[in-house]
Amino acid sequence: MKIVDARGLPHPEPFERVVDALTELALGEQMKLIIHQEPFPLYRFLERNRYAYRAENFPDGRFEILIWELPPD
Repeated sequence: MKIVDARGLPHPEPFERVVDALTELALGEQMKLIIHQEPFPLYRFLERNRYAYRAENFPDGRFEILIWELPPD
């Protein structure tokens, strides 16, 4: 599993790192994004580009988002 730790990075660097990582993700693989705030714009991008995700927030303020590509129709 690829992990992108984007905590504390300025906008738009977290988004850019995720997009770069997604280009290397094979169908069936997952990646995990660790970030300091909930990335609402990223969710819209993922939904428009056939990715699914599951987000979880933690007491220390971080969010971990598991992302995977949806299979073709």
